[in-house]
Amino acid sequence: MANINVADLPAKTFAELLCSPIMDVYVGENRRHWCLHRDLLGYHTPFFQGQSHLDGKQKFGNVELLDEDPHAFELLVKWLYQGKIDDVSEFPMERKWDYAVACQKLYVLCDKIKMPHLKNIAIDQFRKSCHEAGLVPGPEEIKPIYDTTPPRSPIRKLVSQIAARQIMDPESDSNAGTYRMCFEASADFAIDVIDAIRQGSGAKLFHDPTEETGCFYHEHGTSQLCKVG
Repeated sequence: MANINVADLPAKTFAELLCSPIMDVYVGENRRHWCLHRDLLGYHTPFFQGQSHLDGKQKFGNVELLDEDPHAFELLVKWLYQGKIDDVSEFPMERKWDYAVACQKLYVLCDKIKMPHLKNIAIDQFRKSCHEAGLVPGPEEIKPIYDTTPPRSPIRKLVSQIAARQIMDPESDSNAGTYRMCFEASADFAIDVIDAIRQGSGAKLFHDPTEETGCFYHEHGTSQLCKVG
């Protein structure tokens, strides 16, 4: 069962969580440092409970999340202590896409540390940020999602549907080649995109190419006389 949001905890209970020893958490390749309360971390997720051990009189071990994004972790820290993250609607237009990227990475982080409720909030904010910014993730953003999330992950479903829509949009500059790096890196992505196109087109049956007559599949110029048949 999910724990009560910290914003709704009795003051006494919340204060007790903040009386616990401090854990050092290092995030990203530059090892950005946070000092966070051990029991508050453990209240939100069992992930950190197995990471702590007695190290001195007041600090309980170190946690290293060097593959994670510090901006995403900032949002996690706000959730840990306040029980909420920002709504993208409060941001000016020039910050909305950056917030989308941070929420995407927060989703991946929450998947890793087993925080499903915040993960759901993160994906909703990611979708909303994309919509309000008028932008969508490209292959550079999609590939890391497939690299770090399990099959049938909701965020895989989301970004594959976005890619399928971009490919099928006659007004978009994107085509299947735009996502070559994703197709080459992940067969799952290819399958998900094809399934999304099939679903989005209503499973409309294409014209049968075996019924074609003429030179549609010959290797000669269109102005050359066909010598076949």
